Amino acid sequence: MTADDSYGRLDDDDYPAYTMGRAAEMLGTTPNFLRALGDARLITPLRSEGGHRRYSRYQLRIAARARELVDQGTPIEAACRIIVLEDQLEEAQRINAEYRRTAESANPTAAA
Repeated sequence: MTADDSYGRLDDDDYPAYTMGRAAEMLGTTPNFLRALGDARLITPLRSEGGHRRYSRYQLRIAARARELVDQGTPIEAACRIIVLEDQLEEAQRINAEYRRTAESANPTAAA
């Protein structure tokens, strides 16, 4: 472990996770911000064998989006709700696209 990696990082290629301190440092925020996201039930930290909170890259992307909204003046609870709604919209658009592809492949003349 180097001085730059003093918070520790799991080197699992499939699911790397960062400690709360390292995750906060990467986001340019404080551990309290990550705790607030957890309190708002936006992200639930993973737990290491020692019981320490760890955050995946996916969770860091969510936290970064929340941080962006909070920096723009959105209250943290509202930012969390916005992110959930954005995620639901993205899922609905994905399902709609799959449905359309299936419908078009079942009836290729209808697409014309």
